[in-house]
Amino acid sequence: MKKKNVLVTFSPEPEWKEVIERVLGGITKLTYLKECDKADRKRIIENADVLVSFMVHNELKKEEFKYLREGVLIQTLLAGVDAVPFSIIPKTVTLCSNAGAWAEPMAEHILGMMLALGKNLLKCHKKMAAGDFYRDEYNTWFYGKTAGFIGYGGISKATAKLLRALGMKIMAINTSGKTEDDIDFIGSLKDMNKVLSESDVVIIAVPLTRHTKGLIGEKELSMMKPNAILINPARGDIIQEKALYKHMKSHPDFKVGIDAWWIEPFTHGEFKVDYPFFDFDNFLGSPHNSNLVPEIYPLAAERAAENVKRFLMGEKPRNIVNPEDYSWN
Repeated sequence: MKKKNVLVTFSPEPEWKEVIERVLGGITKLTYLKECDKADRKRIIENADVLVSFMVHNELKKEEFKYLREGVLIQTLLAGVDAVPFSIIPKTVTLCSNAGAWAEPMAEHILGMMLALGKNLLKCHKKMAAGDFYRDEYNTWFYGKTAGFIGYGGISKATAKLLRALGMKIMAINTSGKTEDDIDFIGSLKDMNKVLSESDVVIIAVPLTRHTKGLIGEKELSMMKPNAILINPARGDIIQEKALYKHMKSHPDFKVGIDAWWIEPFTHGEFKVDYPFFDFDNFLGSPHNSNLVPEIYPLAAERAAENVKRFLMGEKPRNIVNPEDYSWN
């Protein structure tokens, strides 16, 4: 049987390349676009059955998308695809995200943020640096507390596993309102208010789509406990920035950890916040690096390659993206 053509559109590091070739090399004809002559690009793209991409819209020129033939699969290494301009991708092309591929280090990052905020580590550090040995403020004991996940995919499941070890209860909502995991509560979007109001820690772990943009605003924040911890490792625009600032200002015991921002260098060319969040002692920020550990990149490449293998073996690939969810693109 003729081998299918798999086109890798980015320049993988040697370790990533080794993984991709181990999974797909024996069953496909692998081509690396960056290693090809410019004169051959059109022919190579036209002949591709699968594209393995990091950020496909940066790796193919806008006019090159029309060369993709019917039935092509684009598999991204990234979990989030909200930056993809779906309007230029042919409707006959299927795009799969790599949702959950970066989950384990992100779960550790979420845990770290939760502990740092709940134990007042930043506040204590600042006071001690100023010579103040104040030790009479209570910290949070997480045993028996409730963690609520807005979205229950790979990141949430990996995080829930860590939080279970602390003795925490787990509540979550997802699209279906169902899960095979043994957690304390699972619901759908209609149950979000229940999860927000009953959780001591709320973790945002949904993709940014037209359905989730601005999902957490003034009303939703008001439903949360006044001393809750809110952590967002997903996308900044899921939370309404102004509403969050106003809520923090009026609720001094409310704590927030942000890893994904509203304006970031990757998407906007700069980092900027419109409100002075960093003035709050109960605010913790990190530069969208919750997934940034060296070991995860080969693993993410392997998970993407395994999904391509599923597709080529006639199985339905995981994480198929619905372009209608990203209609602004």
